[in-house]
Amino acid sequence: MPEATQVFYARETTLATDEFRRVLVESGLAAIRPVDDAPRLRAMLAASNLILTARLQRPDGVLAGVARCVTDFAWCCYLSELAVSAAAQKLGIGRGLLDEARRQLGPRVSLILASVPEAVGFYERAGMARLPDAFWYKRET
Repeated sequence: MPEATQVFYARETTLATDEFRRVLVESGLAAIRPVDDAPRLRAMLAASNLILTARLQRPDGVLAGVARCVTDFAWCCYLSELAVSAAAQKLGIGRGLLDEARRQLGPRVSLILASVPEAVGFYERAGMARLPDAFWYKRET
């Protein structure tokens, strides 16, 4: 990516499944997401009520990153995916998507996520605090 790459952040209500899938694959999250199950990806997008995107060069440009969230806009927001294409990493897009999520949600809403082990340092550098007492029922498939 050239140094002068412009990044446009936006809230999108109708992100195309194929664009979402491509970024998941290019980010490395395909190993832990159902990228070969288009109906499930469509359902994931349809049930999300906050989808933030990072596009290159212009507002309708190439999708380089996505933050997919489920929130009540009052108390909490679960950030299910924060994915940035490998070619666009190191441009600050992940941090930019986190900042945009916080801007859209406001200061009264907690942003919560479960990190892959490789990204823990990124979230710590972004200023997120670890939660020592988190629990979950792991999905079977």
